[in-house]
Amino acid sequence: MSERQQAEVDPEAQREEMLACVTALESALLPCLPARELQAIDRSPHPSHQIDVERHARDFMEAAKKLQLYFIGLQREDQPTKAEKLRKEIADMEEELKVKKELIKKHETLLRGWRKEAKDQLDKHHAELDRV
Repeated sequence: MSERQQAEVDPEAQREEMLACVTALESALLPCLPARELQAIDRSPHPSHQIDVERHARDFMEAAKKLQLYFIGLQREDQPTKAEKLRKEIADMEEELKVKKELIKKHETLLRGWRKEAKDQLDKHHAELDRV
């Protein structure tokens, strides 16, 4: 089964995957939020503070990349393939053809009825003329 079919089959798994990405992004971003502290740590000569800042920045970038890839994947899934576009176009044309065939049948039935009425009227007039 392709990834696209799996995504269509299990929207709950999609939702869980998105929540996991958001949670990862949030956990990487939370330590980065107090900007003043980070700036102070960044200027700190203590090497462990520098490592913490770099680790948080790296974690944040990894989470951001995962989230970006997830949303790019969703974007691709939303765009139908060429084959799907053609199938839809063919289905639309077949539906239009069906409607037009039904319309033609309806009009043919009306025409037959009108011809019969015209023939009956003509026969009636001929019968009148023959009597006169």
